[in-house]
Amino acid sequence: MDVFGKMILAFFIPALLVLLFTRITYNRYVALLLAIALITASVYAGYTSTPILFIIDAFSLTVGFWLARKRKK
Repeated sequence: MDVFGKMILAFFIPALLVLLFTRITYNRYVALLLAIALITASVYAGYTSTPILFIIDAFSLTVGFWLARKRKK
């Protein structure tokens, strides 16, 4: 997959992971930690290579955490 495709996925997948894990665990902090653990494992495996992808992943995690808070209320 090219870098552009990875960037598009990096915008959506971490946020969706946080939302999914929030629905499963009923705790947004645990969900955020699980999503960070999965992203860390993918970085360690070599799927994320450029620093811009780290920034996009962090932004997407933040958006997912914010959306989980909004949905919980």
